[in-house]
Amino acid sequence: MIEICIYGRGGQGGVTLAELVAHAAILEGKHAQSMPSFGPERRGAPVFAFLRVDETERIKVRAEIKEPDVLLVLDPGLLWVGDVVSRLKKGGMTIVNTIKSHDEMKTKIEANKIATVDAMGIARAVLGLPIVNTTMIGALVKATGIVKLESMEAPMEERFGKVAAKNIAAMRKAYEETVVS
Repeated sequence: MIEICIYGRGGQGGVTLAELVAHAAILEGKHAQSMPSFGPERRGAPVFAFLRVDETERIKVRAEIKEPDVLLVLDPGLLWVGDVVSRLKKGGMTIVNTIKSHDEMKTKIEANKIATVDAMGIARAVLGLPIVNTTMIGALVKATGIVKLESMEAPMEERFGKVAAKNIAAMRKAYEETVVS
């Protein structure tokens, strides 16, 4: 089972991201679970969403993920808020939305593996909005192979209707531009 913690700000779409990837995983015949972490958060406040995917076994655990395999950071300003990177499992991966170079981020983040992409730049260029959730799905898929990129299209079309095509384009562009090491 792969456990992913999505860390962003309220309004960035972290919960939607987790739901979309879980839906795609289920369509592929995998077992998946997504859940938000609710509290007194408001738009702009730091929030978590969680995602579990297992190729073969039903997921029975219902708790928040305390030690993820993957930390997906929607807002790079949150990287050092709450010491979330230190919670990664040994050998874990951090995937970051950032304008900084991959090499610069690699020296700043203590993770065995790192993936970087300018999701905000892509979202603004393709969607015309600074909402990075669907863009970061492209980075997540490239870095982890959690689902096939094509498997994301049906959940996005169902969820977003007329604007799905732009979201799919943003996801594909992020997939192409994500650097993984």
